[in-house]
Amino acid sequence: MTSYGGRRGQAERDAITVEIGYALCSAAFAAAVLFGAVAGPALLFELPGIVSPLLMCAGQVLAPVLFLARTISVLVRFHRAPQSPQPSQPGRTNPDS
Repeated sequence: MTSYGGRRGQAERDAITVEIGYALCSAAFAAAVLFGAVAGPALLFELPGIVSPLLMCAGQVLAPVLFLARTISVLVRFHRAPQSPQPSQPGRTNPDS
């Protein structure tokens, strides 16, 4: 249901679907980059003692947290954005034009 009580139109449903896809893809990319930056040295180099397991653990904890934070922030921003109505005819914004 929309704010005025009607059903969502196809364009609105499509916009929501695209926004969800964008949120998930951008969150997965950001989480992968973070994991690579934090845990990458532990995977590539022979690090002394507890440093390697500590970096792996930090990467495994921080990546899902970033994924959730990014997904939620994108979807909340989309939900709060004012939905401007589209003109009925492309290129025309005024009935007199």
